Amino acid sequence: MAIPTAAYVVPLGTIFFCSGLLVNLIQAFFFITVWPFSKKAYVRINKVVVELLWLEFVWLADWWAGVKIEVYADAETFQLMGKEHALVICNHRSDIDWLVGWILAQRAGCLGSSFAVTKKAARYLPVVGWSIWFSGAIFLERSWEKDEKTLKAGFQRLKDFPCAFWLWLFVEGTRFTQAKLLAAQEYASSMGLPTPRNVLIPRTKVHVHIKRHLMKDLPKTNEAVAQWCKDDFLVKDKLLDKHKDDDSFSDGELHEIGRPMKSLVVVTAWASLLILGTLEFFQWSSLLSSWKGLRFSAAGLAILTVLMQFLIRFTQSEHSNTASLSKPVRSSLKPKI
Repeated sequence: MAIPTAAYVVPLGTIFFCSGLLVNLIQAFFFITVWPFSKKAYVRINKVVVELLWLEFVWLADWWAGVKIEVYADAETFQLMGKEHALVICNHRSDIDWLVGWILAQRAGCLGSSFAVTKKAARYLPVVGWSIWFSGAIFLERSWEKDEKTLKAGFQRLKDFPCAFWLWLFVEGTRFTQAKLLAAQEYASSMGLPTPRNVLIPRTKVHVHIKRHLMKDLPKTNEAVAQWCKDDFLVKDKLLDKHKDDDSFSDGELHEIGRPMKSLVVVTAWASLLILGTLEFFQWSSLLSSWKGLRFSAAGLAILTVLMQFLIRFTQSEHSNTASLSKPVRSSLKPKI
């Protein structure tokens, strides 16, 4: 890692890991003491607690990177964001799709009740994986024999969820890269499907286009839902073609989502708390007064740097697994949310 990069990765990583572990401990405490007696109470408490961690990611985009997100949606959809349960079906175009989703969830007021259907390996990630496990993420092994029961149990838990939630589902099963696009195009050709140019084949300044579908309007049979999903992604493909031409989504109204102060306040509070705590700890332990203590501190920073690099690498699309495109996935699952 280059020195200029380490100059901000190490302090930001320190804040993130220390605050994240504290959030994990708080989540674990309430999971043990509240969950067995009132799952609804636990969900409401966890919603507040986990936001203290996720807002750090929102801060990265809003205040550190200065990312501006333009949202295109009809007025009714925009007004109802965060006020109703939603299965959010996205296409995986980049390494930061998840971050854009969290920003939108934060603006809609459901960041703490926003979780995803994701790969099983993610739950073993320090801080992030543990936190989404406590929050109710659904972890899959990409084996339908095992995942069918997991999905049914996950959807069952959501039936009496006490507040509005967003369940994120990337039905392509992996992130977009040119190599994966070529594989998707070969699959489409072999299955007699239209060839996509901008999205992968779905498995049964950032611009965001949002279209709302009512559950009652969706097809009722497994085959019809699968076809609807494929057709919807072909619409996405054409929409992205048009976006390349005029850099906008003209069929939706542009909405300003702003840059709230909440994430800045939370990160500032975490940084102040950890700086004061660290100073008190070093003063109490005299850790920096000996070579042994200095070596111990340096080793801790090195471990932290490696963990940060591991988390960054885990989110990069070129290091993600490619979903199988050799044959269609058949499902007998009928989720009702």
